[in-house]
Amino acid sequence: MKILLINKFLYPKGGDAVCALATGDLLRSKGHEVTFWGMRNVNDPPYPYYDIFVDEVDFNSANGKKQQFKISMNMLYSLEAKSKVEELIQRIGKPDIVHLHNFAHQISPSILHVFKKYKIPCVMTSHDYKLVCASYIFLSHGKICEKCTGGAYFNCFLEGCVKDSKAKSLLNTFEMYLHHKILHIYGLVDIVIATSCFLRNKLQTMGFKGQQEVLSNFVKINEFHPQYEAMEQSICYFGRLSKEKGLATLIDAVKLLMGIQLKVIGDGPLRAELEYKCQNNGISNVTFLGYMSGNDLKREVSNSLFVVVPSEWYENNPRSVIEAFALGKPVIGARIGGIPELVKDGETGLTFEPGNADDLYAKINQLAHNLTEIKRMGRNARRFIEQDFNSEKHYEKLIEIYKMAGAKG
Repeated sequence: MKILLINKFLYPKGGDAVCALATGDLLRSKGHEVTFWGMRNVNDPPYPYYDIFVDEVDFNSANGKKQQFKISMNMLYSLEAKSKVEELIQRIGKPDIVHLHNFAHQISPSILHVFKKYKIPCVMTSHDYKLVCASYIFLSHGKICEKCTGGAYFNCFLEGCVKDSKAKSLLNTFEMYLHHKILHIYGLVDIVIATSCFLRNKLQTMGFKGQQEVLSNFVKINEFHPQYEAMEQSICYFGRLSKEKGLATLIDAVKLLMGIQLKVIGDGPLRAELEYKCQNNGISNVTFLGYMSGNDLKREVSNSLFVVVPSEWYENNPRSVIEAFALGKPVIGARIGGIPELVKDGETGLTFEPGNADDLYAKINQLAHNLTEIKRMGRNARRFIEQDFNSEKHYEKLIEIYKMAGAKG
């Protein structure tokens, strides 16, 4: 099968990119012809057809009103992306299926009109809530917000949901009305793949009408070697350091723990603020290790007692939980979004009320001093991943979805 796989970032920048790259590798290992296409970035490895990738777009470095206007127009409907993806199809030949991941804003859904023109089946893995929420994360000023239910996108502007900016919120509001109410462009996607049952249900209750199938993330089991014994008295968080991840709550929860070190692995816009919080309050049992990946990350996770996922937004199917489980580590996770689908109380970890530092402290304190339970839950977690989140099971379901969408081969 010839597959065109699209994501705006094609290096391991975040969960969507990691998922897209892993999917491509899995499909190639099964003998399929996979072509990647997305946005240029200095961190990209050498890709075929790189000359017709979309030019890099950096919303944070746009200077001057003219450049800001150009970026805004491309976010709504990029003629560049549309032209370049059509040239790609002409050069590689018509693919059997297009598999989209995260392409909003930097690429835009303009490319969907090209796939419709060439009658190419198209599926899209939804990693967030962009199909129904103008801010894409169901947050307004740090609080859960679902006011866009039923297509009432104007609430994004009224509330100033996007980065607390009226101007950015207005642009995102217009984007939603253009794509969903005027162009109906996402109706050109044959099947939307939801990475959790929670995500699928939320899309449905918010009013998205397209066909949806659930297919969670996966890991290559043989790349993760479980270590049920902790090598040190530490717990860890790994992922993006941003407000919705609940890290301020986590730090408040661990500051009174005796003899337990919290290792924060990752980077993001909140790092400096979190480091200042620790320094200013004399919190000495929190260490910031920065971005880590590969064997270095696996080693830190394996050496810890367990992993904490304290998110305060509707997480979908977080890879941090799946990878922790694959390494034989239980997880203490917030009772929100798709996390409870993975973290099952008393089986693969413990859950707590999101944003409640006292509840989180109690759960950490409870588990940290029960090594027998840590090992039992860690073994359950590993078994759960082996059975339900392995690459073979993922591949079989993915090919089934491709064929449901109309792919041949």
